Amino acid sequence: MQNLAIDPKSGFCEATGIYYSKREHLKLPADPSLTLPKFIFHHQRVHPTATAYIDATTGASLSYGQLKSQVFSLAAGMSSFGVQPGDVVFILSPNSIAFAVSLLATMACGAIATTTNPLNTPSEIAKQASDSRAKFFVSPPSLISKLPKLVPLILLKDLDMNDLEHLGLANKSPKKSLELDRQTLASLLAKRGFPRFATFSELLQSKNSLVSLDSCGRQDDTAALLYSSGTTGTSKGVIITHRNFIAQVQTMTHIEGIIPWASSIYMCIIPMFHVYGMACFVCALLAKGSTVVLQQRFDLVETLRTIEKYRITHAPVVPPVLIALAKSPVVQKFDLSSLVAVGSGAAPLGKDVMDAFTKRFPNVYLPQGYGLTESTAVGANSATPEEARQYGSAGLIAPNMEFKIVDVDSRALLPPNQRGEIWMRGPTIMKGYFSNPGETATVLDREGWLHTGDLGYVNEDGFVYIVDRLKELIKYKGFQVAPAELVAMLLSHPMILDAAVIPFPDQEAGQIPHAFIVRDKQSALMEEDVIKYVADQVAPYKKIRRVTFVPSIPKSASGKILRGELIKIANSRL
Repeated sequence: MQNLAIDPKSGFCEATGIYYSKREHLKLPADPSLTLPKFIFHHQRVHPTATAYIDATTGASLSYGQLKSQVFSLAAGMSSFGVQPGDVVFILSPNSIAFAVSLLATMACGAIATTTNPLNTPSEIAKQASDSRAKFFVSPPSLISKLPKLVPLILLKDLDMNDLEHLGLANKSPKKSLELDRQTLASLLAKRGFPRFATFSELLQSKNSLVSLDSCGRQDDTAALLYSSGTTGTSKGVIITHRNFIAQVQTMTHIEGIIPWASSIYMCIIPMFHVYGMACFVCALLAKGSTVVLQQRFDLVETLRTIEKYRITHAPVVPPVLIALAKSPVVQKFDLSSLVAVGSGAAPLGKDVMDAFTKRFPNVYLPQGYGLTESTAVGANSATPEEARQYGSAGLIAPNMEFKIVDVDSRALLPPNQRGEIWMRGPTIMKGYFSNPGETATVLDREGWLHTGDLGYVNEDGFVYIVDRLKELIKYKGFQVAPAELVAMLLSHPMILDAAVIPFPDQEAGQIPHAFIVRDKQSALMEEDVIKYVADQVAPYKKIRRVTFVPSIPKSASGKILRGELIKIANSRL
């Protein structure tokens, strides 16, 4: 790069057509035998008594010393239970301290973690288990009915009477005690189809020596198989290596924040089974010594109460949560003065939503980011309040990453401020799709460029802007209409709480924009009001031409709109 003429403002090199990161280049660890857990715990400069995790629901907590001990003890116990290096361990659990310990322990003993949404159906879980070739399953008792039968099972907590009642086994067990002896427990689980099992607490107490974890894994080994959301196609297993995660940890933590990492208290309501939740709340924050306060799911009042009680400083969220923080009157009933930053990703935020948030929280900065499962989360981000002021931007290209903006039709490499498909290359890019060389070849070329399928551009100052997914663009009489632009406009309406826009087939135009609206319960907003509101602000070809009012917009756990569900709703109106 020394001989290349790179624009210092945009990072663009006309000779190569590449946008280079303006951030400091980060030196990655050279030791080929380094695994993610070893990197995290050796990287720390935090006192063992400092708090790593707090469960907001139960109040349970775990110090950094306890966390390290549990991770490596559990890794030894899993090894004695039969987990071998290279085995796939399926973890099915909502956010919990035990989830984090199990994930890191799986990687520490050289195995591969695969995770999924606990709300998924048994058939969806079985499909992923089969595709990933999972050999072991980790789950709380409340979810084991969703698991395939006749599989080795690790229970994240000991069974009690509440669990037995949930499983329909309470009448077959004595109620005189909540404690079950192992023989009784084995009998009950065998009747549910699990003849071989161990409990989290048992494995922590394993008499097995702490395994030779130094020989369990290398940087280039697979650490996780994370399945893409499948919102625009079939879900695929994304191969993420230890090196991918290590590089992402360094990306997320390379800039010291407004307050020291060890003084930061992060709220985790983003699912830990999702790539960002995993990379941030199970990896990066632990490497820097922050405290993580866990919630299993988003509930506005409970989330606000948690922020107030634990004096949360940082709250990475998905757009629907941020919209609620910006617009809901309930927010004003709580003391949220501890907040320093509320981050957002998964979808672009419109200026009006950002304005509403900033008006309500003038001292809280609003960093945004951009990335995919295939890039191990962050590919671009805003890391300071100054960068966050670039409205609508996903921030600057992350350290060690390179971007191309490629014309969709001609494949020409585009200069600043021209829209095209975003390509990314760097140390966080996935190894490929599991057992799917054909799909891998379509998105990951021989030079290591990930073809994201996202439409966007880089401006003259090097900030990345995401316009929409290429597959989701609406083609109205040959004109391209970006749903994200219309959604941002709709959310600027004071009576619209949430919105989505999809293409709808039309014989004359090809496709028309169809809006789904969540309106304020006190509102008398009608279809014609929505259509006129947008029509007054856009070119004629961008106008909303169909509106459906819905109680909520269906979204994935990461905040992505489930367009397939909206299509079903739209078709039901025909």
